[in-house]
Amino acid sequence: MKAFPQSDALQRLPEQFFSKLVKKVMKVKEQHKDVINLGQGNPDQPTPKPIVETLQNSADNPLYHKYPPFEGYSFLKKAVANYYQKQYGVEIDPIHEVAVLAGTKTGLVEISQCLLNEDDVALVPDPGYPDYWSGIALAGAKIHGMPLRAEKDFHPDFTEIDDRVWDAAKLMFLNYPNNPTGAVATPELFKETIELANEHDVCVVHDFAYGAIGFDGEKPLSFLQIPGAKEVGVEMLTLSKTYNMAGWRVGFVVGNPSVVKAIELIQDHYYCSVFGGIQEAAAYALESDQSSVTQLVEMYAKRREALVTAAKNIGWNVQAPKGSFFAWFPVPEGYTSESFADLLLEKARVVVAPGVGFGEYGEGYVRIGLLSEESVLEEAMKRIGELQIF
Repeated sequence: MKAFPQSDALQRLPEQFFSKLVKKVMKVKEQHKDVINLGQGNPDQPTPKPIVETLQNSADNPLYHKYPPFEGYSFLKKAVANYYQKQYGVEIDPIHEVAVLAGTKTGLVEISQCLLNEDDVALVPDPGYPDYWSGIALAGAKIHGMPLRAEKDFHPDFTEIDDRVWDAAKLMFLNYPNNPTGAVATPELFKETIELANEHDVCVVHDFAYGAIGFDGEKPLSFLQIPGAKEVGVEMLTLSKTYNMAGWRVGFVVGNPSVVKAIELIQDHYYCSVFGGIQEAAAYALESDQSSVTQLVEMYAKRREALVTAAKNIGWNVQAPKGSFFAWFPVPEGYTSESFADLLLEKARVVVAPGVGFGEYGEGYVRIGLLSEESVLEEAMKRIGELQIF
C-alpha cells in the first residue's frame, strides 16, 4: 500500500510519552488481572443524573437535529457568564467574552494556532500538560519552559526569563490548580503575571480545568478574579472534571474579546460547534445548585487523606496536594521517575505516571490520581510498602 508523507506540521508534533506507558500497562495486564491503575486522569464517577436527564430530554428537540450556530447557542454563553458572576464575582460579556469549545483540550491546541507565528515563543510550565506543546508545534513556534519547583510552591520564577525571551514571547500558559503537581495559585502570582504580560505584550492562557477542586476549605482562584486579567488573557474552563463530563467534550474560553474572536474564527473553519443537546445539558450543569460539585470535592478530599496517610505509613515522605485530583509524590533515591514507575508496575502491579512525561522538571516525581476508591488507594500503597523501598 502506498504511504503518503505527513505534513511538516505533523512531523513537528511531540512524541506521546504516555502511549509507551499504556503499552507497558497492557502487557502486564495480560499476565495479571489485579493491576491498579493510578496513572490515568479520567474521572471514575458518572455524570450527575439530572445533567444526563437534561440531555436525554433535549435530544428530542428537532432544533438540535440541525446544525447549531457556529459560535454556539447564546443560552450557553449566558450560563457561563452567570456562573462566573455567582462563583467568582466576575462580570463576563456573554457575546464577546465567551467561546464554546469541544473540550478545552481542543482550545489549548487551537489558541497557539490563533496567536503564534513561526519562531514566536510560548512560555510553558515545566512540568505541565503535554497538549500545550502540541499546539505550539503545529504553529511552528518555540517553547520556553518555566520550571516549577517545590521550593517555589510550584509557581514559575519569572526572574529566570531573560529579556530576549520576553521580547519573542507571545503566549504564556498557566494552570492552577496544577496538573501534575496539585499546586494552587495565589493572588500575588496572578498579579505579577498580569504586570509582566502587560509590559511584554504577552497573552496569558490560564487552564482552569481543575478550578472546582480545592482542599482544606480553600476555593481555587480564578485568573479572571484579578483586576486587569481580561486585558491580558483568557481562562479555559471545562466541565470534564467539575461534573464528570469528560466524554461529553464541552468547555469554554472566557476573557479577552480579541482572543475569543480568534478562537471562534478558527473554529468556523474546523466544525459547527457542539451538539445542541449537550449545550443545553452544559447550561443546566452551570446553572444548577452545585451540590453535586460539593459532594465530588468532599469525595476527593477523603481519597486524598486516605492516599497520603497510607503513603506516610509505608515511610514515603509525601505532601498532600492543595488542589486538582492528582498527587505529586517524590521518587526515592536511586531511581528515575520512569524506572520507579516501571518497578511499581512490574513488582507491585500499580500504575503511576512518571513525572518526566510532563517535562524535564517533572523528573524526580510520579503523578498519582485520586480516581479510585479509598480502599484501592490504600491497597496500592500497601503493595508498594511490601517492596521495602522506603
